[in-house]
Amino acid sequence: MTTIPAGFMEYEALNKAIRDTDDDQITIERATGQRYIGSALADKQLFINGTAGNALGCFLDGGTITVHGNGQDATGDTMNDGKIIIHGSCGDGTGYAMRGGAIYIRDSSGYRSGIHMKAYQEKQPLLIIGDRAGSFLGEYQAGGTIIVLGRNQEGKPPVGYFCGTGMHGGIMYLRCDTLPVSLPKQVSARDAVDGDKEVLSELLDEYCAIFSFDKQQLLASHFFILQANSATPYRMLYTHV
Repeated sequence: MTTIPAGFMEYEALNKAIRDTDDDQITIERATGQRYIGSALADKQLFINGTAGNALGCFLDGGTITVHGNGQDATGDTMNDGKIIIHGSCGDGTGYAMRGGAIYIRDSSGYRSGIHMKAYQEKQPLLIIGDRAGSFLGEYQAGGTIIVLGRNQEGKPPVGYFCGTGMHGGIMYLRCDTLPVSLPKQVSARDAVDGDKEVLSELLDEYCAIFSFDKQQLLASHFFILQANSATPYRMLYTHV
């Protein structure tokens, strides 16, 4: 295990140090918002203590990044594979255009999380948010899965305004008792049934193990499922699976 004391190191120097390290496990201490940490990482594990800056794990291609702290904007931007685990919250644009792998957030994320998320064949991206997501969650979502657990929302919608705007593929699971306001016409919503809960149970296995959450307690709650309404024209404008 190699340890890099980031402190106020420039982001270019920090990322070069990560690339030049032969160890496949690296700990970054005292991260102070450096950008692009773990960009295109394929075969290493990063453990970050502190605050990761914008575009953490952008283009991630199989590596694993664990942050003991918060992330900023564009976490997992266009990631292709691998895993990002945030023991805190993230900013706007989390999972922007992600096309594979998983992002697990213990707490909340900002606006436009999951925007342009897409999927193809075995590439099925997964974004799980433990508490709340800001407005425009899943904007233009074309594939993959978004789960918002609303752990501190007491049954209220755990998302902001305009959830699913432009959605034309993929699926969302929202743990709440009432639907969010201003759902667009091209999004359909229904109650989760037993079969849906079985799928959810598998998707939540690793997430709940990492953060020590009671999976059965979460699954005992009500979930809404949001999907694209195929009767609307958005579905016809994009390539999707």
